[in-house]
Amino acid sequence: MLTIDHLSMEFASRPVLDDITFLINRKERIALVGKNGAGKSTLLRLIAGEYTPTSGRIARESGMTIGYLPQVMLHQDGRTLREEVMSVRNEGTHDEVNDEARFVAEMDRTIIGLGFERKDFDRPCSEFSGGWRMRIELAKILLRHPDLLLLDEPTNHLDIESIQWLEDFLKGSQSAVLLVSHDRAFIDNVCTRTIEITLGRIYDYNVNYSRFVELRKERHEQQVRAYQNQQKMIQETEDFIERFRYKATKAVQVQSRIKQLEKLDRLEVDLEDTSRLNLRFPPAPRSGDFPLIVEDLRKDFGEHNIFHDVTFTIHRGEKVAFVGKNGEGKTTLVKCIMDQLDYMGTLKVGHNVKIGYFAQNQAALLDEDKTVFETIDYVAVGDIRTKIRDILGAFMFGGEASEKKVKVLSGGERSRLAMIRLLLEPCNLLILDEPTNHLDMQSKDVLKTALQDFNGTVICVSHDRDFLNGLVSKVYEFGGGHVKEHLGGIYDFLRSKKIDNLQELEKKDKRDKADGQPTVNRQSTETSSGSKQDYAAQKAEAAARRKKEKQIAETEEAIAQLEAQQAEIEQQLALPENQTAEMFQKYENIKHQIEQKMYEWEILSDE
Repeated sequence: MLTIDHLSMEFASRPVLDDITFLINRKERIALVGKNGAGKSTLLRLIAGEYTPTSGRIARESGMTIGYLPQVMLHQDGRTLREEVMSVRNEGTHDEVNDEARFVAEMDRTIIGLGFERKDFDRPCSEFSGGWRMRIELAKILLRHPDLLLLDEPTNHLDIESIQWLEDFLKGSQSAVLLVSHDRAFIDNVCTRTIEITLGRIYDYNVNYSRFVELRKERHEQQVRAYQNQQKMIQETEDFIERFRYKATKAVQVQSRIKQLEKLDRLEVDLEDTSRLNLRFPPAPRSGDFPLIVEDLRKDFGEHNIFHDVTFTIHRGEKVAFVGKNGEGKTTLVKCIMDQLDYMGTLKVGHNVKIGYFAQNQAALLDEDKTVFETIDYVAVGDIRTKIRDILGAFMFGGEASEKKVKVLSGGERSRLAMIRLLLEPCNLLILDEPTNHLDMQSKDVLKTALQDFNGTVICVSHDRDFLNGLVSKVYEFGGGHVKEHLGGIYDFLRSKKIDNLQELEKKDKRDKADGQPTVNRQSTETSSGSKQDYAAQKAEAAARRKKEKQIAETEEAIAQLEAQQAEIEQQLALPENQTAEMFQKYENIKHQIEQKMYEWEILSDE
């Protein structure tokens, strides 16, 4: 279907891909793996036609269609979710896409499968955050039914349920798939072939990722043995040349050995940084028995309730996961714990608890004008300063990479750098909000091992099943305004969820039978009064929208007033006589109020 033939790609004379060749056959599902910066996204863009190779070619079958989901997208506003997705109705090449009734049904399944609700269908796309817009674009690509799907980190903004839906969709799709993802469980479940990019070359394995890891280890061991044998032979040959270089009786043999070395194809070994395997968090200072107690907690933004009646206790040394669909309150509860948001109810942080916090936007808070080394050197204190180089090397910032400016780092590199900062100060309660986004698999493995060895308490917000597996022993599920506790690991939780769903389906069937009406009859009855209900719903939605718009305007006005107060205090603090503890406290209070109002504004805008 598609042939990559002796393809090479350079950026500023730096080779990224070097003379690679492989085929993609129909219906194949291939995982494209490698370290951050290895060239995975570059290869996808070459196949999509966004880049032109330095040399080599990409041959496609006549009429072949490609659907490409990049990591970063530009979006056009002005249409609703339904209108945006419906715009691809006539773009497909398959007959079923031109059947409107069938397309609408498939569109509904796809949008809902990716986490949207029916009430979202008529919302303008401009109201959705970047993560949700990525889902819109993914829905459009899937509904086109291209011959080849190119997906670059499609799970980064999906929750666990949506990831599982996408897995099932791809496994049942007629499209071939070339997939870049750092979600090990996802690519293991979807892909049956693995292509690794390393040092500009590729290694092609007709197996899933887990089996590939085993074979790669064997390959590396073989490379090392062959390299060592060759190095021994080279050394012996050079010793012979040096010993007999000036003996006339050995001149022919010396020249023969010199030519032998010149023609020798020197072996290389794929570089593997084993130093990162020893990374550990500092020992956790002992905290009280209950680092966190939550009782009857409630959080509202205006009239919108995020969660209510939340009650749970986390014991010292526990490692727990917060899971659930996006927007159900996971990050909001974390911000409540960090005292960044007001709330109702009781939230007690235990005795001698020292929190280490990794936020989703942590990487964006780095000083872009500092180097990698300066970023860590600035916050490091005590004996840890002598180990900065070792820590940087453990997260692949060894050598010249430590002198890079933060502004030139990729998203994954920034996340790794932000994670290093977290390692520097001893804490006994780690709160990690999506820590694995933009981390490659090796960095995730290092972090997971360090967390497993950590003797403190961990709260982890994540949708990465493989990362959570073997790490957490309790799962808190967020949804519908509630937080439900599940004992056991992440796969215990997922198994229980499937059982729960079947039980709900069984209850629904029983209700249908008890009513004496088949489901189709009730649906037809509802349809008969549909026009009145639609009008009433539209009227209520318009009123709700006007109310939200008013709240947004009021919030913006409040932010402007607070910022004016902040500027006035800053002018006063410019004078030494005003630099009092009371004035600094007043300044911090204003900053806290601005942060809270900005967060409220974001929630209102999303709604």
